[in-house]
Amino acid sequence: MAHAYLSFNQPAILAGNLFSDFVKGKQANQYPDDVRKGILLHRAIDSYTDEHPATREAKNIFKPYYRLYSSAFIDVSYDHFLANDWEQFTDDSLSAFSQEVYNSLDQYQHVFPEPFRRMFPYMKQYDWLYNYRNRSGIERSFEGVVHRAAYLTESQTAFKLFEENYHKLQQYYADFFPALHKYARKTLQGM
Repeated sequence: MAHAYLSFNQPAILAGNLFSDFVKGKQANQYPDDVRKGILLHRAIDSYTDEHPATREAKNIFKPYYRLYSSAFIDVSYDHFLANDWEQFTDDSLSAFSQEVYNSLDQYQHVFPEPFRRMFPYMKQYDWLYNYRNRSGIERSFEGVVHRAAYLTESQTAFKLFEENYHKLQQYYADFFPALHKYARKTLQGM
């Protein structure tokens, strides 16, 4: 969700930003320049997010149970709060944004890494971006984190922690997201 939003309505940047997790190291250089910039922007956003003081504190909620994977659960949590951030989206504008993202990505399927190519139809069909707004969508996203993780077996604890710490996580998002938005825009402009 955040990676799509922080692509600033630039289709090639959006494509690279969304499938970046499936591109390792120097493989980024095999993509067209604007797509490559999206991949690099994604990596910069992830680094900035991981190092931000609010995120470091937020990770402590999940860390006792999920250690290194706590970052993934924080990312999903932040996506939920972005989808519900009324300064960014109304219900209708989030729905329109989601459809614009899927339509834009359709133009770049020819450059998708194979794992993202397989996942994309489900992303569209089940409207993952819009469903970050709902707690049930977050619960499914947490299940997805566990499904893709090598050493995790369950996500129920993560969802329970999310529910129990909802307002605290929301405050971490509020403390963090405006700075991330500014950082991502500046980083993209400097590429």
